[in-house]
Amino acid sequence: MGLIGLGSMGRHHARVIREVEGMELVAVADQFGDRHGVAQGLEVLPDVGALIGAGIDAAMVAVPTYLHEEVALALAAAGVHAMVEKPIAATAAEGERVAEAFAAAGLLGAVGYVERCNPALLEMRRRIAEGQLGEVFQITTSRQGPFPGRIADVGVVKDLATHDVDLTAWIAQSHYAMVSGQVTHRSGREHEDMVVVSGRLENDIIVGHAVNWLSPLKVRETVATGEKGAFIANTLTGDLTFVANGDVRSEWERSSHFRGVSEGDSVRYALARREPLRVEQENFRDALWGRQTEVVSMEEGVHTLRVVEAILASAASGRTITL
Repeated sequence: MGLIGLGSMGRHHARVIREVEGMELVAVADQFGDRHGVAQGLEVLPDVGALIGAGIDAAMVAVPTYLHEEVALALAAAGVHAMVEKPIAATAAEGERVAEAFAAAGLLGAVGYVERCNPALLEMRRRIAEGQLGEVFQITTSRQGPFPGRIADVGVVKDLATHDVDLTAWIAQSHYAMVSGQVTHRSGREHEDMVVVSGRLENDIIVGHAVNWLSPLKVRETVATGEKGAFIANTLTGDLTFVANGDVRSEWERSSHFRGVSEGDSVRYALARREPLRVEQENFRDALWGRQTEVVSMEEGVHTLRVVEAILASAASGRTITL
């Protein structure tokens, strides 16, 4: 394995690659040096060309988003399999070029959407697929917290909301059909720092996302509501709770006229909590070995970028955008 990009995400990828059986980190590269001490005796190479020259089989790309296309295309041209940190590229058009290059070369290309490896979301998706919710009506997400100093090249939509778009389509097993977005700029930066999104998937599930960098309270929550109840996933803690629809009639006079859903039994599942980033790298390794496993394809990464670009277009135009 080679790793390019030794910043705040790259340092974690380096640690995990070194821990995963069957992977050996043999080369690292970053044009800005190694401020986190990731190399641990390896030479810090200056660019992707030098990384390829080290004779690697596969690479992890953790450079800033605006460099994703350039680095990924160089790896594809050299016949190197790669996983690219999310989003796949800065624009959907760039992402399409990357995905096409890997497909044409017959290479494994993946995108690093680590939330798909969160134990709470993995369990939620499994139980929904088994029919525990019955028909799914709605999926909502809340991803809020303080501003991260590491982000400079994109706004909250492409940095954070891209997670919510990807995981929602994955849980629902459906693409987005339409979106409407509202953004605001409150921190004096070029890019948006708050977004609220509503939309509908192709399978008619309605969705909503509240994402920002302006909250003192860190929240990471995904709620799926269906005909049999609701799943609530806290992806900060890896907890999954199921609240069933109740069938007990209320005797309280003020609510006795209500004929909708009532709150039933609540269950919090005991889950094995493995580090999502490690699961992500193990999935990539297994895919390289030809095993049946789940990685986020580059085509899925492109769809997610099309959705987030539609969210930004909606916010700029005041219209709902159909994909």
